[in-house]
Parts: sequence; C-alpha cells; structure tokens
Amino acid sequence: MKKIFMMAMMAVAATTAFAQDNLVKQANKQYKEGKLEQAAATLAPALQSAETTDKAEAWNLLNDIKYKAYNEEYQKLALHQDYNADRMVNALIEGFYAAQECDKYDQQPNAKGKVKIRFRKNNAQRYMNERQWLYNGGVLQYQDKNMAGAIKAWGAYIDSSKSPLFQELTMPQDTLLADAAYNTALLAYQEKDYETAKKFADVAAGFPDKEDEAINMKLFIQKETAQTKADSLAYLAELKKQHAAKPDKEQYFNLLQEYYSRANDNKAMKAWAKEETGINAQNKMAWALLGEAEMNEEHWDAAIDAFKKATEIDPNWVPVVFNTGICLNSKAIALNDELMDKKTMALTNENAEKVKDVLRQALVYLEKTRELDPNRETTHWAYPLYRIYYSLGDKAKMAELETIDPSLKQ
Repeated sequence: MKKIFMMAMMAVAATTAFAQDNLVKQANKQYKEGKLEQAAATLAPALQSAETTDKAEAWNLLNDIKYKAYNEEYQKLALHQDYNADRMVNALIEGFYAAQECDKYDQQPNAKGKVKIRFRKNNAQRYMNERQWLYNGGVLQYQDKNMAGAIKAWGAYIDSSKSPLFQELTMPQDTLLADAAYNTALLAYQEKDYETAKKFADVAAGFPDKEDEAINMKLFIQKETAQTKADSLAYLAELKKQHAAKPDKEQYFNLLQEYYSRANDNKAMKAWAKEETGINAQNKMAWALLGEAEMNEEHWDAAIDAFKKATEIDPNWVPVVFNTGICLNSKAIALNDELMDKKTMALTNENAEKVKDVLRQALVYLEKTRELDPNRETTHWAYPLYRIYYSLGDKAKMAELETIDPSLKQ
C-alpha cells in the first residue's frame, strides 16, 4: 500500500510539473504571436511554482516579453509618435529584474550537478545598452508627477549599478549615480516611504559630495520613525556619533540641542551642555545652554558664570546679556532674603550694601541690553531694569523709563 501511495504522489508531482512547464510553452507561443500582456499573465503561475522544471528559462521568457513591450513603446518615441510612457518604463524595469532572476536560477546546478550559464551574456548586454533608459524613465515619470514611478525607475537604475548580471562586463564610469541615489532617497522621504529612502540614502552616503546630506536624511528618518524609548535613544546615539566624528558640522550640534530641548529634561540638557563646553570652550551656544540649565535650577552663580563665558565670546549677544542681568537680579533677591533679619524684617546697612552691590552688577547688563535692544524686539528689559532703579533709589531713571512705558507706574 505504501509503495502504491508513493507512486501516486510521484504521479501527482509529475502532473504538476507538466502543467507548469506547459504554461511556459503556452506563454512562449503567445509571446511569439505578439500577445504580450496575455503571455505575461499565462506565465505568472509558473514563475512562482516550485514545480516548474526550468525556472531560468521561464524568467528569461518574462524578460523577453517585457523587453519587447518596452521596445514597442521606445520605437514609437524614436519616431515621434504617441507612446505610453508608463508601459515603456515599467516594462523595462520589470524586464531588468526578470533578467536578474533568470541569472540567479541559471547559476544553479542542473540535474547532472553541472552549472551552464545560458542567458547571462545576451541579457547583460541587452540591459547594459538600455540602462540609461532606467534613469531617463525616472525623469519622464517625475516630469509627469508620477513620484512612485520615478522612485521605481531610479531605484532600478541604482540597483543595476551593482547587479550580478553585469559581473562579466566593465561598467562605464557612472556620473549620474550619486545624484540618482540622493534624489531617489529625497523623493521617497518626501513621499514618507522611509524604508526606500534609507536604502538609497545609504548609497548616496558613499559619495563624498552627497555624504553629509545623506547622513542628515538618515538621521531625520530615524527621528521621524522613532516610536519607542529605545528608538529615541538609538537616534541620540547615532546623532552623538556623527557629532563626534564631525564636530565642526553645526547641524549635528543643532539637532542635539533640539533633542534635549524636546525631551524637557533639564538635568540631561545640563550634562550635555557641560560636556560640549569641555569639547569646545569657544562654543558660545553650549555656554548659553549651560547657563539656561543652571538658571532653571536657580543656581544663580553657576548660571552667571556660564553666561559670562558666552558673552566673552560674543559680547553683544542680546538674550545672553539679558539673562546675565536677570540672574544677577535674582541673586540679589535671594541674598536679600538670606541676609534679612527674621525678627525686624530689615537689613543692616552692611548687608544692604552687599545686596546693592549685586544689583549694580545686574544694572550693567540690563542697561547694556537696553542699548543693544532699544525697541525691545528681542527681550523685555523695561520692567526688571525699572525694579533695579527702584531698589537703588534712582528716581530720575525711573521717571525716564515711565515715559517710555507708562505701564511701569502701576
């Protein structure tokens, strides 16, 4: 019974293989009759079936079908006749990938264990000759605002640059590849096809004139696709890696600043800013960020020191000059509270002078802010400056500010 069952199974397998091989024969007949779409549809099951006897032959037939469809439209284009751009471009792309599949199966040993390459020479020469039209096809699709079509065509052009199909041919110098890789990545990124964008950004990053732009794109993809904390930390690690490798590239510092600002983690921001000042003591932004982090924790002296480092580098940086004055004013208020007699709620003359000395330091920075930003376009210096004049008893200066901003009288 077992023997009979096995014989029956073998008969079924033989029948299935015969059916698939018959589809290849039917498709070949339809191809020769010029029924290209019908031939491709007939052939499709045989391409996917493991029972097809000669998969290389089947894929080569699809390659021939698609190439003929491409050539029909190309001839119309060459004769300035109406042609179907979509059919032309897609047929060439599908033909190229079919030729690659054919080559993959063609390299497998036959029933006798031998490898005999039958189709590579003709197919390699065919698509080497037409490879430029993979690129041109992408241009046509882009001009027709068919972005998916442009990505598909340019993607095939880029893939073909490393195709095993051409391993026995010398690939001519390719002056279009860098731009093609970057433009395809950019287009895919704009279409939110992030997987494709990353694939071709990786290619573009291999060209010196596209490296920075491609790395930036990959970072943006990583940031925009991050969904978990682990994803976010991976993005941060990659960003730090690029920043360490190219510390002079401002974009990496700026992206790190954005990351820590969005995280709303003052402790992390402070640690990173301190790290950056150690790497580059002339980085005024790092000193300013460190000052803001210390300011947020009401560490007035540390904040003042950091802001002063920033103003040593850029003496006229209005927001930092202003923040230095604000921190000194806050320090004076804290000192006043610390030195005030808790019973009399008053300061001794000596302690009052200590507070005024800090206020006079704050006054220097706030008056410079006024000088640099007279119309208060960047900072709102009027009220804190008015309060210092009040604390120092300078009524003339108070009156002057009241003419500028009458609301200060209230």
